[in-house]
Amino acid sequence: MGIFSRRQTATIERTQDVGPGAPFSTAAGAAPLDPALRALTGEWTIDRPHSRIGFSVRHAMVTTVRGAFGDYDSTLYFDGARPSASRAEITIQVGSVDTGVEQRDAHLVGADFFDARRHPEMTFRSTSTLHEGGESFRMTGDLTIRDVTRPVELQLDYLGSVVDPFGFERAGFDGTTTIDRTEWGLVYNQRLEAGGTMVSEKVRLQFDISAIRATPGSATGLPAEPATA
Repeated sequence: MGIFSRRQTATIERTQDVGPGAPFSTAAGAAPLDPALRALTGEWTIDRPHSRIGFSVRHAMVTTVRGAFGDYDSTLYFDGARPSASRAEITIQVGSVDTGVEQRDAHLVGADFFDARRHPEMTFRSTSTLHEGGESFRMTGDLTIRDVTRPVELQLDYLGSVVDPFGFERAGFDGTTTIDRTEWGLVYNQRLEAGGTMVSEKVRLQFDISAIRATPGSATGLPAEPATA
């Protein structure tokens, strides 16, 4: 995410209380929105070559395994004046999981974990967005894995925006949340002789997002970019 830099911009004074008629939804006591965010209002698409949707999980109680999904589709709408109107939807092909070990990836897409043959997709659909102050937001949504849908809450941080050398307008966001995988039916495990389990039930999800403003009329919404970029 080094392509983004935080911009120092003035904040605006709140002129009215937050409520149904307010211009934005902000947590009580939070700093008002940066006015520069208003310019970002619109449709965006995740630029997969410059983004990462990944996870990390403790293995054998002593180390951390990290992986990511390479194939997914996204629809994003950011409202810089009223964050509560922002929304996101991501559909991930679980068969695209990559942890750097072929045998482990095959186990993950099998029946013990994702069961990709019967449940090829994992989805996240936002249900609400709250501005917590400064560049921090909290997005709540429904996460569906193996046809089980449960609510999750993402901590979402805005990293900045830039027009890159190819003329594309980009915005960066980091999102994180921790889930208990067993709540989605991912219950496989092995006990260790010394105590504990082979794979932690807690999984940290990480969304490192480079979003490009969608191009009207494009089939995917994503502008064409040179392969060498």
